[in-house]
Amino acid sequence: MGYRGVSDFRSDTVTRPTRAMYQAMMDAPVGDDSFRDDPTVLKLEQMAAAVIGKEAAMLCVSGTMANQVAIRTHCRPGQEVILEESSHILNHEAGGAGLAMVQTRPVAGKSGVMDPGEVKGRVRSGGTHAPSTGLICLENTHNAAGGVVLAQDTVLEVVKVARDANIRVHLDGARIFNAQAASGVPAKELAAPADSLMFCLSKGLGCPLGSLLCGSREFIDRARHVRQGMGGGMRQAGVIAACGIVALEESIARIVEDHRRAKRLSEGLARIPSLEIDASKVETNMVYFGVKKGCRATLRSIVESARAAGVLLAQANEVQIRMVCHQDIDDGDVEKAVWVIERGSCQ
Repeated sequence: MGYRGVSDFRSDTVTRPTRAMYQAMMDAPVGDDSFRDDPTVLKLEQMAAAVIGKEAAMLCVSGTMANQVAIRTHCRPGQEVILEESSHILNHEAGGAGLAMVQTRPVAGKSGVMDPGEVKGRVRSGGTHAPSTGLICLENTHNAAGGVVLAQDTVLEVVKVARDANIRVHLDGARIFNAQAASGVPAKELAAPADSLMFCLSKGLGCPLGSLLCGSREFIDRARHVRQGMGGGMRQAGVIAACGIVALEESIARIVEDHRRAKRLSEGLARIPSLEIDASKVETNMVYFGVKKGCRATLRSIVESARAAGVLLAQANEVQIRMVCHQDIDDGDVEKAVWVIERGSCQ
């Protein structure tokens, strides 16, 4: 149960490397990735490209870096990026798009999904005074919407809007394998409509760090130059890549367990009268809940009381707490969390 008795539900980024990952790091043959001669990095990038169905891939230190490299590679300075208003790229990447000298054009989505018609209405061809649209970004699964999976039919409609306007599409697929596990649609198929895709090793796959940016060979060649300019060139990166190889070989299949536990967690929390939660909306490894009006407890007090009892939670926004299941959470952690949260909330 947990790590040293602590059940950490703050994120799936808090996982610790498995024994197999530690061993792989110790045994990894390495070179200098900036010279493209680290054999472990090369192997990981080939595996990533294959599993996503793209020609090439490039290892980055984080999902934020991979997303921002994609934006800078696809867009010219002064262009515009269309994306959903609660997306990770817009809200949780430290304004990186601004550093890329592009501006963002957010679209209000429903459960993280942008209406294709609204996207079409936001596309601009530029001119003397207006920016041109250089990129459309999607997020699957969508974090702020509760870890929901984007409907592939809608994705295809948005991509058609982009194609008709000769605009590229980037998919923030940080948790694309959660989308695969929940929908039954292979990651290759989910990724196919997009020109580029990023997925994280450090979330559902349980690695200590790293993300892969995938796309055409020509795109990845240009992206390497952009990554270098952002300080992302690495040396003996095989010690990072080794964990990623283990993850692609062993971790994807077990993601369904995270989803099962998240559903069980949501159903347990839904039985607590003071909480506001719809367990039917839990699709992947994330559970969001709030407190009902009139409840004496606050989100902050629930987080603090849970911490005192060895359960770590994170407040997602002004009205919700987010809990995330991952490889270091077991059934006992779920039962403990429900009990602790019930004690900390009003009855």
